[in-house]
Amino acid sequence: MKKLLLLFVILHCSCIIANGQYAYKIAKLKYNGGGDWYANKTSLPNLIKFANANLRMNIFPEEDIVEPGSTDIFGYPFVHMTGHGNVTFSDADVNNMRRYLISGGFLHIDDNYGLDKFIRREMKKVFPELSFVELPFNHPVYQQKYRFATGLPKIHEHDGKAPQGFGLIYQGRLVCFYSYECDLGNGWEDQSVYNDPEPVRQQALRMGANLLEYATTSN
Repeated sequence: MKKLLLLFVILHCSCIIANGQYAYKIAKLKYNGGGDWYANKTSLPNLIKFANANLRMNIFPEEDIVEPGSTDIFGYPFVHMTGHGNVTFSDADVNNMRRYLISGGFLHIDDNYGLDKFIRREMKKVFPELSFVELPFNHPVYQQKYRFATGLPKIHEHDGKAPQGFGLIYQGRLVCFYSYECDLGNGWEDQSVYNDPEPVRQQALRMGANLLEYATTSN
């Protein structure tokens, strides 16, 4: 475990040096299985811009792309995953993702609609001893700079269900946050992409900023 933590620190410091004035980068997860991991192309840059402006987070303006089996993942304190379709993690992906998450990393999974049954199956490979649990509304992810007294905001309608925020908690630490029936990433997109009302976009961006703040200060 000490070696893993050291690797995380070394790669994180390398990221700081490479980015000059920026504190760190965040990344989008490129997974196998055929699902559109690349969805929501403007979402993370817009979230980063919002977080830098409102939380002074000093994140590099563009996201990186990282694969679940790559040691490069240890250089990112926050990794975002989205899509609509199938996901498959190889044995190497599973082992690497588990090491990343238990050594200080944070994964945000955003169901863009249709991801649920696949991501639950694959994350069970990463943490066979854990199950997703719905987080209470008083959990710190909802109590950062922006307060969400009733949990996740509803951004897009899919099946008419209420949005839910699930977590994987390893040894008392939230290592993965899964936003379901919410579509945060769509709310982060350029306003012209979905033509969402600006108050809805702001709610999505504020919740995303909470996740970034939580991942980089509470882990």
